[in-house]
Amino acid sequence: MTEDRTPAVSENPEGATAEDEEQPIKSRKNGLYGEVSDELAASMKSGWADTELHGLQPIPQAAFAAERRAKLSAAFPGERLVIPAGNLRVRANDTDYSFRAASEYVHLCGDQSEDAVLVAEPSGAEGHTFALYLRPRSDRENGEFWLDGYGELWVGRRHSLTEAAELYGLPTRDVRQAAEELAAATVPTRIVRGYDAALESALAGQLDEEKDDELKVFLSGLRLVKDAWEVEELRAACDATVKGFTDVVRELGQAVATSERWIEGTFWRRARVEGNDVGYGSIAAAGPHATTLHWVRNDGDVRPGELLLLDAGVETRNLYTADVTRTLPINGRFSELQRKIYDAVYDAQEAGIAAVKPGGRFRDFHDAAQRVLAERLLAWGLLDPAVYDVEKVLELGLQRRWSLHGTGHMLGLDVHDCAHARRENYVDAVLEPGMVLTVEPGLYFQQDDLTVPEEYRGIGVRIEDDILVTADGNENLSAGLPRRSDEVESWMAGLSG
Repeated sequence: MTEDRTPAVSENPEGATAEDEEQPIKSRKNGLYGEVSDELAASMKSGWADTELHGLQPIPQAAFAAERRAKLSAAFPGERLVIPAGNLRVRANDTDYSFRAASEYVHLCGDQSEDAVLVAEPSGAEGHTFALYLRPRSDRENGEFWLDGYGELWVGRRHSLTEAAELYGLPTRDVRQAAEELAAATVPTRIVRGYDAALESALAGQLDEEKDDELKVFLSGLRLVKDAWEVEELRAACDATVKGFTDVVRELGQAVATSERWIEGTFWRRARVEGNDVGYGSIAAAGPHATTLHWVRNDGDVRPGELLLLDAGVETRNLYTADVTRTLPINGRFSELQRKIYDAVYDAQEAGIAAVKPGGRFRDFHDAAQRVLAERLLAWGLLDPAVYDVEKVLELGLQRRWSLHGTGHMLGLDVHDCAHARRENYVDAVLEPGMVLTVEPGLYFQQDDLTVPEEYRGIGVRIEDDILVTADGNENLSAGLPRRSDEVESWMAGLSG
């Protein structure tokens, strides 16, 4: 990384006032350059081509986003709604974490800019006028474009406000003026909290935490049923994820020679090539690490004869993510015990997927999968069939010692999508076409679990797929990856040969 990047202290793009332009841009404390000479400043102001883009077409999801905004408007008549994208967060000193815009914001407009805000102003009896507040292009008159650490010669070109208006189908305004403009008007206001502390502070006198929570709950529920454009994004995410798993199997030899980090890096490369990033921290858990549900350290050995549990998903450039898990024999063949445990999880997943259909309850796939796992634990004698039957095991939740987690969740812009939706609209709801969820049963036998035979200890198996509810049943969006144990072995053999 180049060392003379200066902190962003001034944003003076198109439409900036004279007062804005006179604000100095601070130099880095220990930068190698001193003051800018008049001659250099003059040179940097001239000799640049006009790069304004003309005749831009709306982004593909613009029409769908407009429909989502219409539903939001209808739910909150007469109130101003403020949905921030969020700000950059410092990783260390003057370096930031990669920015990922808030899902609520992206869902309603499609933009992914940091510091941006979508505002819905009440208009008429029940409607709203929406506007995007954005950071315009960095200014060339005062040198911000090359002196400021967030100027476009440092971090890349932003769209102008005019370009953004064409792309997103919304009026655009300078986000530097947002706090002042919004604070000046006394209108009943709600904001999605947790993304823009400065804006929340500026509007503090107009906000009510309970009402703000209601807005967040509504926006989470708005994503429960995916539209056609979103379904195609998730399909693309799953297709790219299939390629990522294929890459990993092809490179298992390098992973054996190094560590789980090779697996993580191999999948991440595919995610960056095919999409934006991984949708969550990849779990590349080999051997006993597979019994830790969210093993993301990925620093362990990869040993032939053990299993690899890989839980990973590609996030598309539009931020929709897949969430897929496969448990693979590192040497390409399951042992007898590994196969027995794997097949039990596979059967549980099959039962769960079969329960995903319109009109069924969200809980049905979980209950179906857990029943199969309970039956196998009883059959293996890990739970005493002389003391418990299946119904009692499920009533007491005894299978959870080895299955631990719920069998699935909603999927979309967030890997655990719609998490703030009302309970009656999510876990207690009836499934509808357009919902997308994961089905992911697992069995995990910890290394120190004295209640199971020694040969079970350290084995963890999970199988996870992304399931779309259709009008007449379901579609497995991640079906490109084999699931049955014999199919997994054949697939791996074909890739290694």
